[in-house]
Amino acid sequence: MPRRRGVLGAAALLAFALTACAPGSGGGGDAVNLKVWGWRQEDVAAYRKIFQIYEKAHPGVKVEYLPYKSTEYDTILKTGLTDSSGPDVAQLRSYGLLQPLVGAGSLVPLDDQVDKLSGFPKPILDGARGEKDGRVYGVPFALQTLHVIYNKKIFADNGIAVPTTWADMIAGFDKLSKAGVTPLANTVTDKWMLPIEQEIFGATTYGGPDYLTTMLNGSAKFTGAPWVNSLETWKSTKKYWPAQASGVSYTDAQALFTSGRAAAFPGGVWELAGFKKANPQLELGIFNAPPAPGAAVDKTLVPGYVDGSFGVSAKSPHRDAALDLVRWMATEEFGRALSTELRQISPVPGVEPQDELLAQALKEYQANPSPYVTYAYFSGGTPTAWDLASEAFSDYVLGRSTAADTAAHIQRGVDQWFRPKN
Repeated sequence: MPRRRGVLGAAALLAFALTACAPGSGGGGDAVNLKVWGWRQEDVAAYRKIFQIYEKAHPGVKVEYLPYKSTEYDTILKTGLTDSSGPDVAQLRSYGLLQPLVGAGSLVPLDDQVDKLSGFPKPILDGARGEKDGRVYGVPFALQTLHVIYNKKIFADNGIAVPTTWADMIAGFDKLSKAGVTPLANTVTDKWMLPIEQEIFGATTYGGPDYLTTMLNGSAKFTGAPWVNSLETWKSTKKYWPAQASGVSYTDAQALFTSGRAAAFPGGVWELAGFKKANPQLELGIFNAPPAPGAAVDKTLVPGYVDGSFGVSAKSPHRDAALDLVRWMATEEFGRALSTELRQISPVPGVEPQDELLAQALKEYQANPSPYVTYAYFSGGTPTAWDLASEAFSDYVLGRSTAADTAAHIQRGVDQWFRPKN
């Protein structure tokens, strides 16, 4: 009997030791340390709060957000995903920028691993999808929508209501100009903003999602009349841009708006937090450009796109734990935490932003969504439509080329690699 007790005692001790080492056991053994790489250095404190929620529910698991400089991140991530010393989970760029990682086999497909992805809308999952195999490689974490952000006080002081027609909008801009206020704080020198401006004012002219469908199946092109006309619609607002707009940078345009010298700023919802930080007294509102004369649709469209997703490295030594983490990232709990801490629109179904303007933006996008065509759907090859458009739009607004020439330049570049999806 004494011997038997000794064997049972040893077995019990061994069982206890194994339990203490198991992930999520709450014991004091070897914890699982998950490395999450990203490009948002300014979000470290916020992600620490977010991941503490997960850690509390999963004792024995530690999650660390490790950001790198945004301009260097893509190269660093590509290398980091080649071995087990890299990230377990990584923030992934969206659409075309994701494809090199998919092609290299660096990521774990999540379709059959994260059940909640089946509840995400298809346009949202498109931002995390492999273009060749159609599989989903990330859980989308932020939706960016594009609007005209305006100063409520300036509009009210000049007797201008939120426009419901294109004519109303132009009449309001004319009124502001006569009062010595710049209606639109547009930039020209920072070319990446130009395709955003074009979508905000031109989406209704070319038809948004309906025209995109015809472009993807090859029955329409950038050189088609609807798209060419959308450039002219956008450029027709140039008379309301800042004086000497050709020299106005992105930061100049932001300063014009936050200082109250400009009444509105065409851009994305990511601007809202920065504007309030720059001038806490600002009373901000958003509206969407109404259908322009000759528009292909009779309703306002709200352009939007997925900013990125979280995916699992195929080389992660902690794949099961990493998959558990991204499964949580598809839940409402994570979506609410991200939306609150980062003041972003979470694409997780059922998550409503606490911020009033973000909630409005999401509601209006869900009612009339429109794609960010050049960035989201024609960026899977080189040169990307977005790169081509950024350059060509600059020449166009500066009067160096026509709308037709601009569209032809984009189409020639895309034709080098794009094949219609029949």
